[in-house]
Amino acid sequence: MSSPSRVGRLRGSLAALAILGLLAACAAPPTPPVKPSTPPPAATPALEEQAPRQRQVLLRERSRWVAADWSELPGWGQDRATELWPALLQSCARPAPGWAAVCARARMEPPPTDDTSASLWLMQHLRPYRVESLEGEAQGLLTGYFEPQLEATRRPQGAFKVPVLGAPADLQQRRPYFTRQQIESEPAVKARLRERELAYLDDPLDLLVLQIQGSGRVRFSSLDGSQQWVRLAFAGHNDHPYQSIGKTLIERGELRPGEASWPQIRDWLRRNPQRSNELLWTNPRYVFFREEALPDLNLGPRGAQGVPLTPGRSVAVDRNSVPYGTPVWLDASEPLSSQPLRRLAMAQDTGSAIVGAVRADYFWGWGREAETQAGRMKQPLRLWALWPDDGTATSR
Repeated sequence: MSSPSRVGRLRGSLAALAILGLLAACAAPPTPPVKPSTPPPAATPALEEQAPRQRQVLLRERSRWVAADWSELPGWGQDRATELWPALLQSCARPAPGWAAVCARARMEPPPTDDTSASLWLMQHLRPYRVESLEGEAQGLLTGYFEPQLEATRRPQGAFKVPVLGAPADLQQRRPYFTRQQIESEPAVKARLRERELAYLDDPLDLLVLQIQGSGRVRFSSLDGSQQWVRLAFAGHNDHPYQSIGKTLIERGELRPGEASWPQIRDWLRRNPQRSNELLWTNPRYVFFREEALPDLNLGPRGAQGVPLTPGRSVAVDRNSVPYGTPVWLDASEPLSSQPLRRLAMAQDTGSAIVGAVRADYFWGWGREAETQAGRMKQPLRLWALWPDDGTATSR
């Protein structure tokens, strides 16, 4: 455990960071300096020629981490840091190499009761590193994702005719498997997959969104008025490449660059229903699912780390840049806004499009509002990894 003197220094550092902006805003105009009665001593050549401080560098497969000071994290000390704790404890159920001691402390000690205490705890036990590409580029990209929340039926009825399929028995033997167009249009293929139908949706775009996000929650309503929520979790795909339909619409001149969010794509399909299949089939990838119980509607889907995701506090990363279970500090902005988004999050998931050193996908939660926010998010990002301050990481 850190000494009381270090805790005091950390508390002072955090307080200084929190009031720095206030002091700058409230400062009076500077008073002209008083001329000293005797000239100051000349700087010694040794001090003038002193080399810049050497920073520790940790190398990952796709990134380099450069040791930083807490004062370099924009907005540090102003986040609701206590909100990180549930996500942190979820990751500590499967701690990353080098995290056993920190996670043991986090589980044994009472959770912080306020944001200052939570920030101080992190400052005591962790050290910040600026994440860069191997070439030294520190700016990357932040996108968003969510868990669709949909209505469904067990049998085809009315508008609910779009099947959600479980993984075929021969999925691993036939690679690549049938394309999206073949699965949805060829009678022989449809017949062989009919027994794999888990649910029926009323919108083919909802199926595509479900497949892109990798999981979703659906509600089945019975004739007697009872309802059942289940989660449809990722169970495999047909091994064909993913093609963005938003990008296709831009390339065809149907949407302008920057307009291909889910709300705009939905609007285009509503205006062009006869071209729905033509557009959707340009993406040959098809994702299959398995059904899981959903006893707690407040529990997020499991990410690649194997722990439930927390809205606003979980991100997907490139695991070759940032290991699962690493707290990170995000410096970006809100979707379609200059409002800063500076906060703590846990690296708990990944995705096929999440590749690169400074790359993250922000989990917004579930439902239409989360879909809207996630679909609009494409922000410049700077990223800091917070790693145990115990010398266990390999350095250069």
